Amino acid sequence: MDKIILSGMRPTGNLHLGNYFGAMQNFVSLQNKAQCYFFIADYHSLTTHPNPHDLNSNVRAIVSQYLACGLDPLKAVIYLQSLVSEVCELYMFLNMNAYLGELERVASFKDKVRKNPQNVNAGLLTYPTLMAADILIHKATHVPVGKDQEQHLEMTRQFASRFNRIYGVEYFPEPIAYNFDGELVKVGGLDGSGKMGKSEGGNNAIFLVDSDTEIEKKIKRAKTDLGPKEPNSSLSPEMESLFGLMKLVSKTETIEFFQKEYAACSIRYGDMKKQLAQDMIEFIAPLREKVREVESNENYLKEVIYEGSHKAKLSAQKTIKEVREIIGFKF
Repeated sequence: MDKIILSGMRPTGNLHLGNYFGAMQNFVSLQNKAQCYFFIADYHSLTTHPNPHDLNSNVRAIVSQYLACGLDPLKAVIYLQSLVSEVCELYMFLNMNAYLGELERVASFKDKVRKNPQNVNAGLLTYPTLMAADILIHKATHVPVGKDQEQHLEMTRQFASRFNRIYGVEYFPEPIAYNFDGELVKVGGLDGSGKMGKSEGGNNAIFLVDSDTEIEKKIKRAKTDLGPKEPNSSLSPEMESLFGLMKLVSKTETIEFFQKEYAACSIRYGDMKKQLAQDMIEFIAPLREKVREVESNENYLKEVIYEGSHKAKLSAQKTIKEVREIIGFKF
């Protein structure tokens, strides 16, 4: 277990099938192979000014879903960012060595400024240094990142290298992107897009806590094409998404039946959606019940959060103590 892997999620909503088949199943496997830290990035969520009730309930929801998906607090450190105050101190130290120009050039910052010029707060500008603090506080060596976070990870590497250079030490490792073994499962959206997400008020995704009725309605409204124009036609993007979902939750014979129907130009999309909804409900129901079971166990949930945060804090305290001494705070 030479790798220290860190991954975080903002408490801004529920996990959907894309999260489950993409990252979560890999994390469950990874916790047996490496030293893993999984945290809820509640400080990061403050850039969008959530109200206190939503922030608290979203934290509970995400932790419950982490546990229901199979993350084991005995194998990995699952913690709350806001309970590890040392992150803020390292954030401040890193900001002292970060340059305004490089922060202003971050693609995600420029995109947010363009879309919402009335809410350009300092937290958005220094988002990369807070992310770097999250990673470096545990001296993580590997970080699973998506395309939209690659620049932030590269900046973390720069901040680590710059700290080492300024103080003449080889203290912080320069973390690299972690690539899961094998190809990640790509889950298409219900709107026919290439990726399931939280857009369109949640109607583009199947969430792990969706009710049977919600699942039926969403799949019924899922986009399709006008039907194959000739035998053995290639799938449209909309149908690729639907068949992709079916491959995740349906039996092989069910998938083959509708594939043959599509190839023969005799497919009835209403029948396919009805079958997909039924199979999706059977798949989601046990996960949803597990989430509800965990979330209703107040004592267990608190125990997991506080125990994990205590472990994370011990790691963070060691880092901050050593960083202070390197910088010169020795009194």
